Amino acid sequence: MRLAFMGSPGFSVPALRALVAAGHEVVMVYAQPPRPAGRGQKETPCPVHRAALDLGLPVRTPQRLRNNAAELADFAALNLDVAVVAAYGLILPQAMLDAPRLGCLNIHASLLPRWRGAAPIQAAILAGDAESGITIMQMEAGLDTGPMLLAEALPIGPRMTMPELHDALSEMGARLIPRVLEAIPAPVPQPEAGVTYAPKLTKADARLDWTLPADVLDRRIRALNPWPGTVTDWGGETLRILAAEPGVGEGAPGTILALGAAPLVACGQGALRLTRLQRAGRAAMPSGDFLRGSPMTLGMILG
Repeated sequence: MRLAFMGSPGFSVPALRALVAAGHEVVMVYAQPPRPAGRGQKETPCPVHRAALDLGLPVRTPQRLRNNAAELADFAALNLDVAVVAAYGLILPQAMLDAPRLGCLNIHASLLPRWRGAAPIQAAILAGDAESGITIMQMEAGLDTGPMLLAEALPIGPRMTMPELHDALSEMGARLIPRVLEAIPAPVPQPEAGVTYAPKLTKADARLDWTLPADVLDRRIRALNPWPGTVTDWGGETLRILAAEPGVGEGAPGTILALGAAPLVACGQGALRLTRLQRAGRAAMPSGDFLRGSPMTLGMILG
């Protein structure tokens, strides 16, 4: 098929490569514009942009699509059979949704209608869901409301982290989208029951509330690292908590109950053992190494 691919983060790259490998004619790739990154704040292309260049594909990086008549005209002039969208980051106006012969298909990282929205992978872990999955859907104007063409489930292991689930779903999407394009399945409307939303994450979501139960905080740490991360106050300093595991203990929320190989911290219910930590401006390290060089003491309160 003659198609355009629209995506930006690393999640989308396997799908782009799979479409090229399947022999589809990818005539244009759309990605978010380069952003300042690193210590030097050098303008850096996003992962999909870099992958497209590696594959020898042309790339467009518009700042916006709405009220952008020139960009919409260029898109229509591509004479596409279909556009494949995977975590692109811009809302497609109706004229763009209607331009390809078969419309626009979205690779969404959840089992719709559960977790429509911007952060479905994190939301599934935060909620303690037993499974996630990929839904290939026909795009329409609503937020992830379009009819479904294909869906496949993936179990979420009890200790699965966001990067692990992210990578598994990314590879699943890359495997499913060529199947859909081989023979477009009949669209199935999404169920009206069971709709949930996964809002965009912000830096404010990183702060841990030790009054919450230990199992809730454990899921937050697994879901929100590497971004926005999970942090707590430690003697006036921000301490990043990169990994933890359930422990046994009780006390006032935020109190360090034990040290040993890793700090054990009291939660609203139960306790968490912090296994990987990072001070501001320092390297991340296992807790045993962290404790040998830091003034963390029994009874200290994290907050």
